[in-house]
Amino acid sequence: MTIETGRSVSRRNFLKLATGLGGWAVAPDAIKYPSWMPRMAFAPPGVEPQGDILVAIFQRGGMDGLNAVIPHGDAEYYHLRSALAIPEPASGSDNAGIDLDGFFGLHPALRPFKDLWDAKALAIVHAVGSPDPTHSHFDAMDYMERGTPGEKQIATGWIGRHLQTAPWHNDSPFRAIGMGGIMQASLRGPVPVTTLQSIANFHLQGRTQDLARLQQTLAALYSQGSNLDAAAATTFSATDLLAGIDVAHYTPAGGASYPATEFGLACKQVAQIAKAEIGMEIACIDIGGWDTHNHEGGLDGELPNLLGELSSGIAALYTDLGDLARRVTLVTMSEFGRRAYENGSAGTDHGHGNVMFVAGGNVNGGKVYGDWPGLSKDKLYGTGDLAVTTDFRDVLGEIVQKRLGNPDNLAQIFPEYTSWNTRGVVVARS
Repeated sequence: MTIETGRSVSRRNFLKLATGLGGWAVAPDAIKYPSWMPRMAFAPPGVEPQGDILVAIFQRGGMDGLNAVIPHGDAEYYHLRSALAIPEPASGSDNAGIDLDGFFGLHPALRPFKDLWDAKALAIVHAVGSPDPTHSHFDAMDYMERGTPGEKQIATGWIGRHLQTAPWHNDSPFRAIGMGGIMQASLRGPVPVTTLQSIANFHLQGRTQDLARLQQTLAALYSQGSNLDAAAATTFSATDLLAGIDVAHYTPAGGASYPATEFGLACKQVAQIAKAEIGMEIACIDIGGWDTHNHEGGLDGELPNLLGELSSGIAALYTDLGDLARRVTLVTMSEFGRRAYENGSAGTDHGHGNVMFVAGGNVNGGKVYGDWPGLSKDKLYGTGDLAVTTDFRDVLGEIVQKRLGNPDNLAQIFPEYTSWNTRGVVVARS
């Protein structure tokens, strides 16, 4: 066969070319594709997905949940944080907390969340986290993404196990997407995942100088017929699907305005891919910088800036989705919270209990869930942390069971966890 360059390419020559490009390994019954190609499913189409699109946002570094959702009804909060505490909503100032239920309030930087709260599209879980006591970022993130606190022998992530056990097969190359350059550990598993930094720059995660050459070769093989048809067809499908999304001229719906940050871009692109209806079931987004040991800031500073970016990105995503928001569930998590009392560097140290936000069209919103443990000295955990009264797996498991259409496999998705305490954060699918 002949490609546009005039070079004759046989199947054998193609495999040699592929080896030169990315180190493909060829076995008698299988072909392993180069690591720089998207990991795609080549199985035949199966049953359509039966659940929501899940958007999982990881706040890496340990968010200060006590200053994000302030317990202004607990007087100990103001005793422990004389410099960092957010003023009570009763003060009437624009810089005061935004009251939610008479006891809890939002940091003023989370003002974009108030409309979602009022629309019952945002729920909050407080004093939530992992039962493992570690203050190590690496271990705490690892345990949370695996969904197995204290256990490192299980190599897969909780989302990866959900995809593996879901009672359907979706062969879209965009079934699961990790926004950013590195696949999130929660996505690890046998089901293929595509990592995506930018729709506009998507080029098979490959080397630019080699891409055109490989595409020409795939085109030649595909037109002639070979046992690489499936790979070629899926590769072209992936690029064609994203090529159909007009990034340059995209206007978010409903007047949504995304922050001009990497996180804002990721949220906007998730909305675009969701609305394109190309088979996305999972999207993972990271937002870092939450390790606020120094100069955290009460009303101004590092934490308020991050809270503003987080809430404006999520609020814009929800608005942009429009009616599709009824088929999307968003959840945030962070590896642990911060110490209940402020330190001597105008910040907070690693803690335990934290906050999770859950948003979407089928959330039982407008409520703070969880059992408040209190901030008095005898109620604090360990050396002075907010205690955990809701296991993070209770929140994630409820979403998997009620919204993702995978109700019968929690034992495989969260192995060895049996003490389920469902809070009723989301509505069960009918």
